[in-house]
Amino acid sequence: MPTRSLFRRLSLINGLVFTAGTLALALSPATVSRTVLQTEIVVLAVGLAGILAINALLVRRSLAPLNGLTQLMQRVDLLSPVTRFPDRGHGDLGHLVDTFNAMLDRLAAERSASSAHALAAQEAERERIARELHDEIGQSLTVVLLGLKRAVDRAPADLLDDLHAVQETVRASLDEVREVARRLRPGVLADLGLRSAMKALCGEFAEASGIVVTTAIGPVPERGADTDLVVYRIAQESLTNVARHADATRVEVTLTESALRIADNGRGGATTAGAGIRGMRERALLIGARLTIDSPPGGGTTVRLDLEGPS
Repeated sequence: MPTRSLFRRLSLINGLVFTAGTLALALSPATVSRTVLQTEIVVLAVGLAGILAINALLVRRSLAPLNGLTQLMQRVDLLSPVTRFPDRGHGDLGHLVDTFNAMLDRLAAERSASSAHALAAQEAERERIARELHDEIGQSLTVVLLGLKRAVDRAPADLLDDLHAVQETVRASLDEVREVARRLRPGVLADLGLRSAMKALCGEFAEASGIVVTTAIGPVPERGADTDLVVYRIAQESLTNVARHADATRVEVTLTESALRIADNGRGGATTAGAGIRGMRERALLIGARLTIDSPPGGGTTVRLDLEGPS
């Protein structure tokens, strides 16, 4: 550790200085007797040892904040709430501690601002794509369906089966486009609120994935559109991860006034944070919430979002 190296260097320098001073005192004519007596050497050695011990204790106490700062620097994670270094009497290092805490505050503020900007741009892009899917591609597919219907009405009997098959394919594609657009822009969230949007999300997920979903969605307080969107997106991403990676047959979704919890009975062992988990952590930080993921191998995965309170 750098702090320990600094402590050893200071102690060594001070020790050499004290030892040289003691030797000079012992060998100089200013000693009690011109010839150094054995008892005097013992006294000087004991005194030197005492001086070195006291010096080492004082130096270690003075450098203790540096060791704490080093450990905190190693733990700092910009995707987790920043922990400031305790601001209590640090002597001459107090200014360094204050400067370090101010740096952490600036990093947290810049992280929050950049994350908010990036996520706002992401939501705007989602809305744009959803609108184009619904208005452009959706309408184009609708026109194709109408044209196929006219073709079916005039087609000979030997072509009807083929045209009906094409109709069903186009109709299924139109449904998929509309479903993608709904996932990109959850209109039910803005129209009916978080509780209804969560119920709709769980129902759609169960129908699409075949995984049994147990829900316990209670009344939720008004927290604002931003918080509702964060909770919805984290639930959406968690369920997507369950469908893609968990190999689960059952998932429980619980939403209370203070927390969102999504637990599956899959294989667990999610040790690496991909883009999806990173995005969930960034969203949680935007609203001052705490996201934890517990995923023991073979024990399923539990995602929990703890909310601080109504905003």
